[in-house]
Amino acid sequence: MPLTKCPECGGQVSEDAIACPHCGHPLKVAEQPPARRYRGWQWKSKARVLDVPLVHIAWGRDPQTGKLLVAKGVIAIGQFAIGLITIAQFGVGLLFGFGQFVAGAYAIGQVALAVKFGIGQVATGYTAIGQIAFGWYTLGQFGFGKYVWSMMHKDAEAVEYFVTLWNSIKALLGP
Repeated sequence: MPLTKCPECGGQVSEDAIACPHCGHPLKVAEQPPARRYRGWQWKSKARVLDVPLVHIAWGRDPQTGKLLVAKGVIAIGQFAIGLITIAQFGVGLLFGFGQFVAGAYAIGQVALAVKFGIGQVATGYTAIGQIAFGWYTLGQFGFGKYVWSMMHKDAEAVEYFVTLWNSIKALLGP
């Protein structure tokens, strides 16, 4: 390993040293890691309702600040979204949410936290349908609620409710 002299104290120092081990004088400027480049994209409709975009689509991070982009609109679509109607990986749809982890009055998602009607692997709501369901009327592999139709429990009122619900859906879809 080749040696050189420290310009401050004259001590012998490795050419690879960042600072002199004798006096601490800086010998090289520490290399700075390259600045992170964030990628993201967003679009907002010109139409607005109560000063909120009718549609806001956003994903990724703001390229200037690095902050997560959150879609906020009447209809919000993105990784993270908040709106009346939301399609998101993580979202809150005040009326309806669809995505991986969503909450709203009505929700469909892997985890669907709903007030009225939820469908998901884990679902909540007055009516909840899922692998694990929590609600007043529940249909699931594991159900917890007032009226439950599950592997372990078959409440007659729950069966009647879900059969009626299914027949109503079939009637809406037509022949």
